[in-house]
Parts: sequence; C-alpha cells; structure tokens
Amino acid sequence: MIERIVLLKLKRTYSTPQAVREIIDHSIEVLSALPGVRHVHAGEAADEPTSSDWDMSLVLHFDSVEDVEPYRVHPDHRSYVDQYLIPRIETIRAISFVSAGLCHSKPETPSEQMAP
Repeated sequence: MIERIVLLKLKRTYSTPQAVREIIDHSIEVLSALPGVRHVHAGEAADEPTSSDWDMSLVLHFDSVEDVEPYRVHPDHRSYVDQYLIPRIETIRAISFVSAGLCHSKPETPSEQMAP
C-alpha cells in the first residue's frame, strides 16, 4: 500500500476554522471519487508547533505506486489542484511512502470505554 501525505499551509483568508473545515470536506469529496484512491483522511493541525508550518493534511492510500501517477494527472484532480486548491494555499508538500503494513492499537482502558 502507498500512503501519499499532503501538507498544506493556507493563505490567511482560508485558515479560519470554518474555512479549513470547508476545504477538508471538499477535498475528501473530490479526492475519494478519483480512480486509484482507496482511502482519504484529512485533518487540521493539532498543536501550535504544527500550525506554525501547516494548517491541514491529507493522507491518501493507493494499492500501488503505479496508481499514484494516473491519479495525479487525472482531469478531476488537476481541476481540484489548479482551480480550487492553488488559490487557497501558500505552501504545499506532497510525499509518498510504501506502508509497512504494520499497525498496533492499544486496547482501551476502562476509563476510555466509559467516556461519552
């Protein structure tokens, strides 16, 4: 599996909580419909050190590295990037990794299980 991680620093106008949420929602809607994309996750910066450099992230999963290039050049992806995203961002960084396929989850503690 390939994980493509995209980090975005938004222009000030688009870095409000509401604007970030709208960009996240739109990004998930558009990107999840593209061929080759298995999963899309998106999120806001979680802390001050992160938010000083990045406002949001996108993580896309692909079955293979061969699936990434057709996604990148797909007309709907190009439209999303060129007409929607570029006017809203200051900086973008996209990197791809081969997932090791290993995952470890800790069991919930009793107090976490009872939390509302």
